[in-house]
Amino acid sequence: MRADAALRVAGKGEAVDAAALMIEGVTKRFATADGPIVALEHVSFSVRQGEFLTLIGPSGCGKSTLFNIVGGLLGGYDGRVLVDGRAIAGSHRAIGMVFQEESTFPWRTTLDNVAFPLETAGVGKAERHARARELIKLVGLDGFENRYPAEMSGGMRQRTAIARTLAFEPRILLMDEPFAALDEQTRLLLGDKLLQIQQALRQTTLLITHNIAEAVQLSDRVVVMTFRPGRVKRIVEIDLPRPRTSEIVSSAAFGQYVASIWNDLREEASQGLSESEAAPLRRPSHH
Repeated sequence: MRADAALRVAGKGEAVDAAALMIEGVTKRFATADGPIVALEHVSFSVRQGEFLTLIGPSGCGKSTLFNIVGGLLGGYDGRVLVDGRAIAGSHRAIGMVFQEESTFPWRTTLDNVAFPLETAGVGKAERHARARELIKLVGLDGFENRYPAEMSGGMRQRTAIARTLAFEPRILLMDEPFAALDEQTRLLLGDKLLQIQQALRQTTLLITHNIAEAVQLSDRVVVMTFRPGRVKRIVEIDLPRPRTSEIVSSAAFGQYVASIWNDLREEASQGLSESEAAPLRRPSHH
């Protein structure tokens, strides 16, 4: 795992290499009625400053578990999460999160949704609205400042949620399948918009998805996960020019990356499918 070869062990409070985010030997177990389940096992990788890295894997590989650990929503794990080389516990000011679920406030306009973090931070109305308008323009929603979520499409609401997260000014953006509920064309268009935002802000981004084409379209590198317990199977460098134009997305090189990653995932996804189909056979009889 070349990305982690340069990591060195640090003492308490000592900074290590300049990676924005490091996942170091993370293992997570859950207690269940049928005994403990190991969701993640010794997961290690780093995200470079300004990098767009995507985590992909079959259902049940622990992607969202890792997302919640990094975002500080889930504890009780082994290993470490480090921001700027320093171990963190719980939520961190540098990390912003965008979720798959609809998360806009239905009673607030686009402007007030995006300004909400600034409002809670005590920023004055004029300043927070000015900053919110800049972010609304950045995500391509200028002209919709006074619309309510019910008046907008799912893609527009998700862009509102992204702008609201950016209002926190996080240096690291975590996104858990933010476009999963959208149709394929909207996903592609929002992927383009997301890349424009990421390049404009030089945002360090960790995306979780199950969509291989989306991962290749957006990423500098793709981390491929195994089926449960989730481990790092391979890290793929996406050596395609930016911007990722329609010509790039339809190129043979793009298709080769998609095929290669699918080859990695096929075996893992098949294992997950076999396990889910076999599950009823393992359940104890109640006769």
